[in-house]
Amino acid sequence: MSFLDRFRKKIEDEASRIERLSKTGRMADGRIIDAESDNDGRITQVTYTYILAGVQYESSQALSPLQQQHSSDYAPGKQIVIRYDPRRPANSIVV
Repeated sequence: MSFLDRFRKKIEDEASRIERLSKTGRMADGRIIDAESDNDGRITQVTYTYILAGVQYESSQALSPLQQQHSSDYAPGKQIVIRYDPRRPANSIVV
């Protein structure tokens, strides 16, 4: 490890990012704009939008197995709750 490696920002993996935002992210309202389903009709991935301080953000996320059990909650047009990083508002997850 070089001396400069100590000061470089570590890359966060997806599981860590989701866990961190689940615990510390601020909550906001969003809306599902698109959804992808598997062969059984369960929604597996969503694209959603939300507005913070007058700026509209759009993101997508693969749903967890628990979220997939309630796939009707993630149909296009549905209101959702998201959690976002206040320092980087484009970094968000579907709750």
